[in-house]
Amino acid sequence: MQYVSTRGEAPALGFSDAVLAGLARDGGLYVPREWPQFSASDIRAMRGLAYPDLAIRVLSPFLGGEIPAPVFERLVREAYATFRHEAVCPLVQTGPNTFVLELFHGPTLAFKDVAMQVLARLMDHVLAERDQHATIVGATSGDTGGAAIDAFAGRSRTDIFILFPHGRVSPVQQRQMTTSKAENVHALAIEGNFDDCQGLLKDMFNDHAFRDRVALSGVNSINWARIMAQIVYYFSSALSLGAPDRPVSFTVPTGNFGDIFAGYAAKKMGLPIERLVIATNDNDILARTFATGEYRTKGVFATTSPSMDIQVSSNFERLLFEASNRDAATVRRYMDGLKQSGAFTIEAREINGMRSEFDAGRATMDEVAATIRSTLAASNYLLDPHTAAAVHVAAGKAASAVPMVVLGTAHPAKFPAAVEAASGVSPALPAWLGGLMTFEEKYTVLPSDLKMVEDYVSRRARAAR
Repeated sequence: MQYVSTRGEAPALGFSDAVLAGLARDGGLYVPREWPQFSASDIRAMRGLAYPDLAIRVLSPFLGGEIPAPVFERLVREAYATFRHEAVCPLVQTGPNTFVLELFHGPTLAFKDVAMQVLARLMDHVLAERDQHATIVGATSGDTGGAAIDAFAGRSRTDIFILFPHGRVSPVQQRQMTTSKAENVHALAIEGNFDDCQGLLKDMFNDHAFRDRVALSGVNSINWARIMAQIVYYFSSALSLGAPDRPVSFTVPTGNFGDIFAGYAAKKMGLPIERLVIATNDNDILARTFATGEYRTKGVFATTSPSMDIQVSSNFERLLFEASNRDAATVRRYMDGLKQSGAFTIEAREINGMRSEFDAGRATMDEVAATIRSTLAASNYLLDPHTAAAVHVAAGKAASAVPMVVLGTAHPAKFPAAVEAASGVSPALPAWLGGLMTFEEKYTVLPSDLKMVEDYVSRRARAAR
């Protein structure tokens, strides 16, 4: 299995190299050269598998034989042993033909744990096999950082630096990043928004001298392994609802486009997905793009669903690559337009192709709050603001008899102020996280300045010594 860049000017890599590289040298994102295929009979044979066994079955083709099967099986089982629900990602019915896929039973109560726990173990294995160290830098709008720090804390072959927007994450999200006692963990509060953090991250990857000096690697969803691991829960939920003999649709709270792209990948692999619905908040660039065909950035403003407060959705580039029939020159032209003017117009054939696979909608903060209230009243089920945005959008799209699965991306206790303001209910952290808000914090505030951030990382990264 080879991985190619969406921009076509970086060498194809095998699985292990693609995982360690994160971002391609030409600034593009890695995707598999071809999608593994599962027939209807293959998918039927997956029925009844426990989640780790399903993950092994779905993900093994992506490895290209680079990691021995017994090793990969052990890594996957270790990863999902950290989850506090036997099903790992249970499916809960909240209404007629409507379901929430709970992805928040991992160590940091967010869907990012599902992939991050696997990625950390994969990277650790590859680095140990090569006797190498790596410097991991990640940008977060809230949940990625905590999940990455939990997964990589204390690992001897990596130092991890997480950039988060100062004052723009929830208190629980911040504590999950700033209270680790592990010496290899560094939390950096950047003066700016998430797009500033993500811009710094991409600039570091594109500074090849710095990248080589610190052996830079990434754990954001630009890293293919993150997307790959998220494919599994589309299979698990669809199987629960009758796949492959019954189609299913999904609505996904969407910021950086990685989670919903995993659903697109599952469909390309043979899973019978009818519709993939993109749910945005007031920062609605993706909903606008699907309505108009023009991707145009605007200012980002803070909402009650901060993980979706994004204007530059990095993984959208992967969909552009697929929609253009894998024409890297077209992707480069779009990305050049985005860099130069903050906008580009998608060719009619391509946007029409996207619309045949995806719908998109938005939920305002008032609509999110109303949905939290109405779902609690109707189903006695408490939503976090991101999942509530998706439930609101799904309600406007559920026009068929096909089951609609909303991805429940975070536990409501990660956003207690917004949930309590909407519902009057104060969601409690699970008992095993009860002391989180009293732990001492450790983080550094830095301006959105590439040189200052690179200097900070260089002085502390063991791989640079």
